[in-house]
This record gives sequence, C-alpha cells and structure tokens, in this order.
Amino acid sequence: MAALAWLLIPLVAAVCAGLWGSWANRTRKARGDGPELDGYARFREAMERKSSSRT
Repeated sequence: MAALAWLLIPLVAAVCAGLWGSWANRTRKARGDGPELDGYARFREAMERKSSSRT
C-alpha cells in the first residue's frame, strides 16, 4: 500500500501541473502578440535613429 501512495504523488503532481498550465495559458490567446510587436517596432525605430545620427 505504501508503494501505491508513492506512485500517486507524481500522478497527482502531473495532473495539477497540467491544470495549472492550461489555466496560465488561457489569457495568451486573447491578448495576442500586439504589445510585443509594438515594443519591437519602437526598438527598431530607436536603433535606426541612433545609427543614422552617427554617420
């Protein structure tokens, strides 16, 4: 019986990890990549301005 209890611990942990992963990922689909792409565009513009001012 003790061996069965030790086998249940990883099983319960795996189920909990799967539930947490699906819960944590639920908002990414709705948000999309908009904020990250906007930040990257601002970064590129800043780098282009910086390199053009040197020459």
